[in-house]
Amino acid sequence: MYDEAVVVKRRDGTAAASTGPAPTGSARVTLKDIAAELGIAASTVSNAYNRPDQLSDALRAKILDTAARLGYTGPDPAARSLRRGVSNVIGVAFPGTLSYAFTDPAAAQFIEGIAREAEAAGYSLLLMGTPDVTTHGPFSPSRPEGAAAGGQAPLPVTTANVDGLVVHCFADTDPLFEAAIARRLPTVMVDNPGADGVPHVSIDDEGGARAAAEHLLAQGHTRLGVASMEFDATAVGGIASPDRQAEVAYVSVRARLDGYRAAVEAAGLDWERNVTVYECGDNRPLDGEEAAAALLATDPPPTAVLGMSDQIAFGVLSYLQRNGIAVPDQVAVVGFDDQAAAAHSTPPLTTVHQPMVEKGRQAGRLLLAQLRGEPPPPSVRLPTRLIVRQSG
Repeated sequence: MYDEAVVVKRRDGTAAASTGPAPTGSARVTLKDIAAELGIAASTVSNAYNRPDQLSDALRAKILDTAARLGYTGPDPAARSLRRGVSNVIGVAFPGTLSYAFTDPAAAQFIEGIAREAEAAGYSLLLMGTPDVTTHGPFSPSRPEGAAAGGQAPLPVTTANVDGLVVHCFADTDPLFEAAIARRLPTVMVDNPGADGVPHVSIDDEGGARAAAEHLLAQGHTRLGVASMEFDATAVGGIASPDRQAEVAYVSVRARLDGYRAAVEAAGLDWERNVTVYECGDNRPLDGEEAAAALLATDPPPTAVLGMSDQIAFGVLSYLQRNGIAVPDQVAVVGFDDQAAAAHSTPPLTTVHQPMVEKGRQAGRLLLAQLRGEPPPPSVRLPTRLIVRQSG
């Protein structure tokens, strides 16, 4: 057996190092182990970390040196948070798998905004996705501790050790939305249906969508296609009938469809006759390609496509380019989000700008205000604006 150097940080910032046998096995060294080694009370050892003013410098140094030799890594953060009643962690709950937060640039920007506010206030973030119901089974609030079907582990939004929640873009009918509210933590809703007494951050989805459609109509387009984000948590996909459009359960999707429709009808056109809506199964460029193929196969095909997100619009552009269809001469394309990549696509994408980072920052500020015990802050609605480039 070889000796190892073990280093711990004292509260004064200096390091206490010793050379001794490395701890073996998986047992965690505890305050009681240090106390037994020194023949003192465990509460005295605890004071070395939590109330150093209660000990002499010599005794505290002896305790820290012994802790280093035994391989003690410090108080358990989880146990400490339970004692204090706070975790200094903000939970961010959103529908879909956790990987979505890293693959959709708009989602990543939103999380960046929350993180900027959280870290400035000394908080960490816990990202909480939701499992695919096709593999985990549907969630039911009646199951013990928020478990999914089939004996799956409890879902993070129902059990995570967090001080507050940012709940992002759940469908109206998603029971996890109700589960998050039921925790009675300080909470902020983002792009969600309103909840009594819960501050809300949103953008002008309807106004932005209306501006996008008005732009295309002003250029003489009378036959439009909409490549929509999914309507609910179990997207049907494909060309959406009027009945299916009436079932939209996401607030932002519903508002954007309303904005498109308002522009079309204000121009004297008929929504059902002049517009074809395709529901994508997910918010990826691949889904945009599938939407473009289906929309252009209709008779007559649209001369312009409204992508409900930039991710979808990028897929539409890809399909058109691969099939030799000139943009915007033959088919114009307009997106929604204004991701950084929109200015560099081929051609550069006309799109609706929404302030994703600022949306996250506002959500963080509203939640932190609650955590500080301030009166409930007012909800925030951020503006959108059309950015005209070369795709439409």
